[in-house]
Amino acid sequence: MNINYYAILMAGGVGSRFWPVSKKKLPKQFHDILGTGETLIQTTFKRLAKLIPEENILILTNGMYNSLVKEQLPSVTDNQIVLEPAMRNTAPCILLSALKIQKQNEDALMVVAPSDHWIEDEDAFVKDLQSSFDACEAQDDLLMTLGIQPTFPHTGYGYIQFEENLASNINKVVNFQEKPDYQTAKNYLSAGNYLWNAGIFIWSAKAITAEFEKYEPAMFAIFSEGEAYYNTTQEQRFINENYEDAENISIDYAIMEKANNVAVIPASFDWNDLGSWGALHDELDRDEHDNVIINAKSLIDNASNNIVRTLGDKLVVLKDIHNYIIVEDEEVLLIYPRGDEQGIKKVRNLAKEKFGEDLI
Repeated sequence: MNINYYAILMAGGVGSRFWPVSKKKLPKQFHDILGTGETLIQTTFKRLAKLIPEENILILTNGMYNSLVKEQLPSVTDNQIVLEPAMRNTAPCILLSALKIQKQNEDALMVVAPSDHWIEDEDAFVKDLQSSFDACEAQDDLLMTLGIQPTFPHTGYGYIQFEENLASNINKVVNFQEKPDYQTAKNYLSAGNYLWNAGIFIWSAKAITAEFEKYEPAMFAIFSEGEAYYNTTQEQRFINENYEDAENISIDYAIMEKANNVAVIPASFDWNDLGSWGALHDELDRDEHDNVIINAKSLIDNASNNIVRTLGDKLVVLKDIHNYIIVEDEEVLLIYPRGDEQGIKKVRNLAKEKFGEDLI
């Protein structure tokens, strides 16, 4: 394996749309959501390790999940785990990790990947990732991303507009577009030069830190002061004392929408961000009436398009029920219409206000 290849595995989110299974104390990346025998973070780590040395994979997560990371990824060392003391979106943690990696290896090429995505064809993912690394080696200031071929006018994803084939399947990015309304999403699909933004980024450590210095000088100043502490026993102290001073901003807003040296590869693999129960329903085996049953036995009479997940091997009886999410954990039973699943996040917040933090 190439010792210059690194990965930043983003594992700090709380997965609020997967409530009540995904909670603050145990978010979805630490669950076996797909029923494969592995949690999402374990699956993602193994996928990245097909191309990247395991010791070069950094785990970015909130400080409260340190023990979970160590439990589920026992081979990683303390130096591979970057603990955020506060949630500051993706830009600060990416800059911090890039500076940490750059201090270790000035020739480092790195991929930023969320910990909770579903990718079935992992060999195709590795091939596209290798093509991205190759492009960054050929043009050392290039910022790469992998875009997903849209299959329908999704209004819950951002889009990447591209043009100009630079080399092979590498295309120049024109714009990053916010989540569109339905008609705009249909127009994007008709145009043919728009991809879903999967949040997978590839670049050299030098290139991305230079972009931060250019476009986010205040943030760069905060984290560049920690150079002497990165990869030492003083690293976490520096992070704890300075991290909250960084702006709360995404990598898209901070860098990608401003930079003019961004390129995209249309991914050759199927992808799902597993952002909701509906997304999970789309990826799991369904019965003849499109019901998904997880961790349960079932008796079904005139029921369709439901997703059911129980704690154990219970018998679930469904009659005259259509298009529902039915999920339980130790403290909550959720019965919610699939057509309004984006409202689960709001219900979660209401549960917090009325019954306290323990339920979320």
